[in-house]
Amino acid sequence: MNLASIRDKLTEHTPHYIGRARPVNFSVLLPLVEKEGELHVVFEVRSFHMRRQPGEVCFPGGMADEEDDHLKDTAIRETCEELGTRPEEVTDIWKIGTLFSPFGPKIHAYAGFLKREEKFTENPAEVHESFTVPLSYFLKNDPVVHYIDIEVHPREGFPYEDIANGKTYEWQTVPYEENFYYFEDKVIWGLTAQILKDFVSIIKEKHDNSL
Repeated sequence: MNLASIRDKLTEHTPHYIGRARPVNFSVLLPLVEKEGELHVVFEVRSFHMRRQPGEVCFPGGMADEEDDHLKDTAIRETCEELGTRPEEVTDIWKIGTLFSPFGPKIHAYAGFLKREEKFTENPAEVHESFTVPLSYFLKNDPVVHYIDIEVHPREGFPYEDIANGKTYEWQTVPYEENFYYFEDKVIWGLTAQILKDFVSIIKEKHDNSL
């Protein structure tokens, strides 16, 4: 292979995530509803029959499907499937950002308003219950921050003999921030709290600048 052929291949190449050519994309929606003249954030409690993270507080969301035209559509579809809303009830959608989870998925976070007057009709296969928290609560109360360490544990058969320093190799330990919000008997933490914290920081900054 010569330089010209390498140049041609790299010119035609679409840059990707090294080590993960096709990252798994998830989309979630941070839903806002108006209750008694005040904005509330809607949360779900995952069904206790779910294989992953049963009983945890989360936002509606899930993995992108091929039929979704846009990652925003994934967030809308999942919200409708999980809370029993209709697509036309999900309005004013903004993208908050993209969260790169250390555990694999790439999560696209959106915020949107739900024009919903009656109660939600939760899908019992995925949602145990839903509840709301006044947005003002999060504007006034910062999360409690804790840290976990993500450590490397080579599996049996790892070729220590092929790397410098062998079994004494010093693997890097990565600190990872975990945020906890407490409201009544609910604990909001993990990726949900991370997205919520980022959303609150955005609107607090805008609010402070307008004073």
